[in-house]
Amino acid sequence: MLSQCADDDVIIEEKYVLQIPVFLSKNLQENLYLFQYPTKTQISNFDNSAVVNCCVKPLNQEVKVDFALNTDSQFYDRFKGEKFALASDGKCQIKGDRPTFKRGIMDKQAFTSTRSLEDVDKYVIGIFSDKELHLTPVANILQLRPSLSHFDKEDKRLKAEQKALNDEDDEEELQQVTVKFAKTGVGSKKTKAKEKQGYAHFMKRSNEESWCETYWHPRKSPTAELERQKLFATNQQINLALELDSHKYVKKLLPDDGKDQGIDAVLPPKVISKARLKSMALIDQLKVVLKDVRMMSFEDLCSILQDSSDYTVSSEKVLRALPQVGVLIHGNWVPQSDIIYPADTLSNSNGVSAELMIRARDYVLFRFSRVKYLYRRQVISATQLPPDEAAEVLHSVARLNSEKKWELLLSPNKDFEQRYPELVQRQEMVWRATEQTYNEMDFEKSPKRSRKRSIREPKPQTSQSSQEL
Repeated sequence: MLSQCADDDVIIEEKYVLQIPVFLSKNLQENLYLFQYPTKTQISNFDNSAVVNCCVKPLNQEVKVDFALNTDSQFYDRFKGEKFALASDGKCQIKGDRPTFKRGIMDKQAFTSTRSLEDVDKYVIGIFSDKELHLTPVANILQLRPSLSHFDKEDKRLKAEQKALNDEDDEEELQQVTVKFAKTGVGSKKTKAKEKQGYAHFMKRSNEESWCETYWHPRKSPTAELERQKLFATNQQINLALELDSHKYVKKLLPDDGKDQGIDAVLPPKVISKARLKSMALIDQLKVVLKDVRMMSFEDLCSILQDSSDYTVSSEKVLRALPQVGVLIHGNWVPQSDIIYPADTLSNSNGVSAELMIRARDYVLFRFSRVKYLYRRQVISATQLPPDEAAEVLHSVARLNSEKKWELLLSPNKDFEQRYPELVQRQEMVWRATEQTYNEMDFEKSPKRSRKRSIREPKPQTSQSSQEL
């Protein structure tokens, strides 16, 4: 048995000398659930099935998913499907009761969840990419099994119909009632504690919470891809001490006294020296450089980092870290809006909150990904920002040309887009996921044309009145 399982387990990566970096991602640790389907196999699964409805109970952590059945398949018994739907919903619908099968045929199959484990703190989900292993703790592990609730609904309906057919004039038989008084003390507390762990208490707590309908995103949709990217750790700080020899390791611990020591004390607050830039992690270095330059190409960014910080840094390493702090627009990189406008800060001119400034700058970046020029009045109308703040947002990525139009600071870098099409495609997925929000901003704030009423007084029609007389 063990040998058979070992043969079926495929080895993905083997490294005997080199090390595989392992990162811990906490982006989804409170919202990551693992679904298991014990009744399904690797061949017969739900990878290509459509989801009709999905409901959750957040407090009890329960899930119910309705998968569509192919009623046109040659293996589907239509007579049985109609019979099950009729038995569940009946011929006449009760007012206020939602039918299980709206089409009058069993066209879906419900799966409900149960907890497979009580303690899931030691389980994680791992994703291996670019010779790196990223781990994310799971919030819970649920097993989804077929639910035959339509049979329960049929039994309940039949009992209700049978009760209605009984003679209503028959008096109810008197029944003896026994009154019991609960004991107070240590024993009663233990009894209540056992009841809370029992199945009856679990079902009572589950029935008290109603189902909340949710939206199911297919596995290949842009939203699902964005959520899948959260499985990667955002702050990757690789311990370089293991890759250094003894001399370089000691030099890194005890750096030589240079002329730049103490230079940060006399520099302005927003100016960072080379010595301080070298001591920062790669993510922080990218934030500083992108924020100061506003927009730059990938080649210039690598050149600055190699000249001023670390000449051994590779372009692949920079390329993996760039999407965490930057936005790709027409082959060039700009800093993310939350880096330009940190949380709990206000604008200098009119005190606009950072949240509104970030929203406005993201709108400007999206519009520049679709058009070549922008106008300040267009940004003011869509974002409802004061003119000074709108100009500040535009200055962060664009410049005003001779025709009074705002255009990007750099021309499109077609060479970078051809070399890294996967990055371009990933950024385009982000734009598509937020496109509806920005289009609604234009639609809601677009000025409506109204016909002006004339302020001139109408002339008296004397000639027409004289002719009529």
